[in-house]
This record gives sequence, C-alpha cells and structure tokens, in this order.
Amino acid sequence: MMKKFFQEFKEFALKSNVMALAVGIIIGGAFQGVVSSLTTNILSPILGLFAGSNFDALVLNIFGVSVLYGAFITSVIDFIIMAFVVFLMVKGMNRLLSIGKKEEPAKAPARTCPFCKTELHEKATRCPACTSQLTLDT
Repeated sequence: MMKKFFQEFKEFALKSNVMALAVGIIIGGAFQGVVSSLTTNILSPILGLFAGSNFDALVLNIFGVSVLYGAFITSVIDFIIMAFVVFLMVKGMNRLLSIGKKEEPAKAPARTCPFCKTELHEKATRCPACTSQLTLDT
C-alpha cells in the first residue's frame, strides 16, 4: 500500500507542470526580493525626500500605538511593481505562444430553419426546435 502511495507521489512530483511550478516559485521569490529591495532601498528614500525622512520610517502615533503607514505604502508600491511585471510577462508569453498558431479558417455560415430561424447542423433533416421537416438544401 505504501509502495503504491510513493509511486503515485513520484509520478505527481516529476510531472513537468509541477517542476515548472516549483522553478517559477523559486524565481518569483528571488525576483520579489529584488523588487522589495528596489522599493525599500531606492524608491522609499527618494519618496522620503518629499516627506523629510525615509518613507519607511513614516509613523503615525494614535493613542500610544504606532501605525507604520510609510512601510504599508512601500508594500503597496512593491505589489504594484510585481503585478505590473507579471502582467508584462504573461502578455509577452501569450504573444509568443500566438506566433506559432495558425488562424482558424472562418466557419461556413450555419443553416437556419426557414420556419423558426433556429440554427441547425449542416446535415440536419428535422429542426430540433419546431420539428419541421427539412431538406438538405434548406
């Protein structure tokens, strides 16, 4: 029983989709670190020039509780950059995948029932909606 379980797990884990997902997660994590560094170490200090201090250090004290709104805004900027890059990657991949595909030929216009105007299969001899008898030239 355990042997079958491990065999199924091995088949699952070694499928190309699972391996590609694992590689994507690892690369995504590394990329997320780079983007976080960009926002924390470069963009946040530049935006802090307008605020008078590092943007991450902006804090609002409410009843003795510190609200780190600067760090939150930095995280939002980090998310927006990540979402935009993922959007560009997906858009680029879709464009690459569509290059090799041929356009489908246009379908011939469907036949319609002369009585009820329902679309018919090209070889239908009876309308499924109104049950009218049809000829193939109709």
